[in-house]
Amino acid sequence: MKIAVVGAGAMGSVYAGLMADAGNEVWAIDIWQEHVDAINRNGLRVEGASGDRTVKVNATTCAADAGICELVIIATKADGVGAAAQSVDPLLGGDSVILTIQNGLGAAERISQYRSPDNILLGVAGGFGAFMRGPGHAFHNGMQLIRVGEMTGGITERVKRVVKLWEESGFKAQAYEDVHQLIWEKFICNVTYSGPCTVMKTAVGEMMANEAAWKVAITCGLEAYETGLAKGINFSFGDAERYIYEFGSKMPKAKPSMLQDHEARRRSEVNAINGMVPIVAAEVGLSAPANEVITGLVKWAERGF
Repeated sequence: MKIAVVGAGAMGSVYAGLMADAGNEVWAIDIWQEHVDAINRNGLRVEGASGDRTVKVNATTCAADAGICELVIIATKADGVGAAAQSVDPLLGGDSVILTIQNGLGAAERISQYRSPDNILLGVAGGFGAFMRGPGHAFHNGMQLIRVGEMTGGITERVKRVVKLWEESGFKAQAYEDVHQLIWEKFICNVTYSGPCTVMKTAVGEMMANEAAWKVAITCGLEAYETGLAKGINFSFGDAERYIYEFGSKMPKAKPSMLQDHEARRRSEVNAINGMVPIVAAEVGLSAPANEVITGLVKWAERGF
């Protein structure tokens, strides 16, 4: 299959590398020129839970170089989804499918401003903990599960085809009837670990092991959980704290991407993660003071970036 990965950061590079290693024609499209040059010169190295491989991937900063692709994976940060959706015209043919995979909430709404929801699949990646070791070199701590579903709901033949592609590339993947439920289930975990780990400048496991730190973090997660319940999200569990704790326990050494952004002095996705909880909570008559505080602290830290 001919595949374009738009946004070849840490997660996008893991997708591109494993899919190319499985024999697909893969194009990595990213604005990071040094990364693009390193891939074209030396190949893309993906190291970590999936092994250690260096594979040939086509890399470019211009989508038009790739031409029409059968699958377009948008793997940008949440705030880049809109721009990515506008830039993919040269990649799309009559049968092309778009799959967007982001942290936080709002990606579906952003992409729907530019593309018909009828041609969009939503994905949820769980348990990867990826980061860039340098240009052309990605590392990931785990690779738990890729979940895929139609933006408008239901399990279709194209969802099944896309899931099969992920599986043939070495990922564990599943099709889901209600992918929005899964987005919320990952969201409450992101809210727990992203902002708090960033403010406390620590990896997941270290924060979980400290009683005071964990109290702050789990309060953020439970605010998001209560908000989701009020919105009618049909969570697959009743004990949210246990679910969130088990999620973090699987990758204690991982640093959330928000913390990685701060270490690299880049602005983060806080508005789509912790910052989204107070906004959605207000829509359902609730408040989220812990997330308001964490969001404020993260933004304060970013003032000079």
